[in-house]
Amino acid sequence: MSVHSRARTSTAALALTAALVVSLAGCDGASTSQGPGGDVPYVAPSVNASAAAAGVERAEAEAEESEAAASDADAEKALNRPEAVRDAFAGVQATLDDTCTPGAGDCAYVLGRVNEELAGLDKAMKAAGEGAEHFKEPLAWMSALRTTLAGDVSTAGLEKHYKDLIGTRDRVNTWMQGHPEDYR
Repeated sequence: MSVHSRARTSTAALALTAALVVSLAGCDGASTSQGPGGDVPYVAPSVNASAAAAGVERAEAEAEESEAAASDADAEKALNRPEAVRDAFAGVQATLDDTCTPGAGDCAYVLGRVNEELAGLDKAMKAAGEGAEHFKEPLAWMSALRTTLAGDVSTAGLEKHYKDLIGTRDRVNTWMQGHPEDYR
């Protein structure tokens, strides 16, 4: 049973319980034609109603907290889940018309984006159902690029490896164009 299903089930159960408490709050307890028996303490109806209302509020707050926690867990899973190869490749393709001139100050964004899109495609290919073996060549090119960059993603580092970044992007694009079943 998923977290959302459990949250909905517990919310429904809490709502039913709250409705029952509210309906019973109107009862005066054990009574006879002369009123409650001597062994039954008198509780004013307003006290019963406020106790029932407090119970309903507590139940609703707990249900909201449970649902929020489930939503946060789902959001975290979604953030850690790699994109589909098709979506990641679309990001790489979106950089094909981007150009810059190393040293002219316009490359930081372009090369940073190419690097990020290739990293996303690398992650998606490794997680794809076809397996890493299917994407052996482009994964090898992207691995070689990571080795070349050695973690230096500064503007100077990316500009220094301009040809490697753009060359890898273009090689991956050409390979993917030859494998349309992987992105359509």
